[in-house]
Order: sequence, then structure tokens, then C-alpha cells
Amino acid sequence: MIDHARDLASVRAATERLLTAAVALDNAAVTESSRLPGWTRGHVLAHLARNADALVNVLEGRPMYASAQARDADIERDAPRSLDIQLADLRASAARFQEAGAAPADWSRTVELRNGVTDSAARVPFRRWVEIELHHVDLGIGYELEDLPAEFVEREIDFLAQRFRDHPDVPGIALSALEDPSRLTWPTGRQADDKPVTVTGTAPALVGWLSGRTRGEGVTVLDDGLTLPALPPL
Repeated sequence: MIDHARDLASVRAATERLLTAAVALDNAAVTESSRLPGWTRGHVLAHLARNADALVNVLEGRPMYASAQARDADIERDAPRSLDIQLADLRASAARFQEAGAAPADWSRTVELRNGVTDSAARVPFRRWVEIELHHVDLGIGYELEDLPAEFVEREIDFLAQRFRDHPDVPGIALSALEDPSRLTWPTGRQADDKPVTVTGTAPALVGWLSGRTRGEGVTVLDDGLTLPALPPL
């Protein structure tokens, strides 16, 4: 069962970790490339602030973004800002998200996100947690996949495995984490395939591959003669 209140607390802690790390940057560092192709660190910070406001929209029954074009334009507009403005905006938008999450609500209701995707309201805080944790890694400022909290890593693998499950372009895959291969296992891809590809690695390495942060470093295919399947972008 999803505990949205616990996830909101995890979001708050993850946001503080990111803000504490980012305050050591300077204005020049904000203009440097992040690990996301075509985005500076300023783009990442701007996206995180605008995503918080977008998820407030979701929780309050409004469209997540006015349009895809408006989303992209807002990020481009805000990316060049100085570090102090970026961090103040991120902190303020994070507070607005926490306030919306604390409001009395039916957390079992279905909400709509981008591109017609729907989910339970209770999972929205976890989705925000994903944004904070993975984009902290994307900033390239010393926070790595191996630094992600263990609970987050396990849940994110499960979340991404579900996202690719029965995807027509992903072959059947049996994922297992080296930390506990008898317990930490996830099926994904085409479930109708007769023989799934067996893929294993450390849990952080699996998150990196599934989320498109790596090309599969630290991830191994156990079946002779098979290569690591290509995953479509998220």
C-alpha cells in the first residue's frame, strides 16, 4: 500500500539534500552542462521547480501543464537565472507542493498527468521523489546512483519495470538485483515471450539502466549469446 504521507516526508528530505549540495555551486556552474543531453544545470533546476508547481496542479484537479510547448518554454525561460534565484524558486515551489500534499483529500482518486497518463493521487508524492532523486544525479555535482536511498532504489526499479511491462518494443526480461536475487526480482517487457532475457546487476545499476541514465554499466545478461536489450526512452 502506498503511504503518501511517508513519501511526502521522503520528498522533503531529498529536496533538502539537493538544496544543500547545490548551494555550494556558483553562477558559472549553473550554466555548465548537466548529464542530460542539451540541458545545463540551470535547465535541471528550472525543471524541478516547474515540475513541483505542475504536480500541485495535478493534486488540485488542473491540467499538469498548459501544453507541452508551455512546459518547454518555461524551462528555457528560467534556465539562465542566477544560482540564488534558482534555489529560492526551487525551495518555494517545493513548499507549495508540500502544502498541497498536506491538504485533506481523497488519495485513492485517479489523477491525470502528462500525455494522458493517469495514476492514483497517492502515487504523486513518489513521482515527485523520483524527479528529485534522479535529477540530483543528473546535476553531476557528486550525488551518484550509488548514493540513492535503498528504499527509493527498490521502489523505482519496481515502478520502471511496471512501466515497461508488456511494452511491444521491449522483449520479456527477468530482472534481479545482486543484493538479494531471491527476493529482489521483477518481470518486465513482453510477458508473452516464451523465454525472458535474464538481466542482473546491483540495484543502483538497474535503476541507471532502466531510467536511461546509463547504457547498462554494471548490468549483465546471464543468457549465453544474448545482449542487453535496448529500452525505449521514458
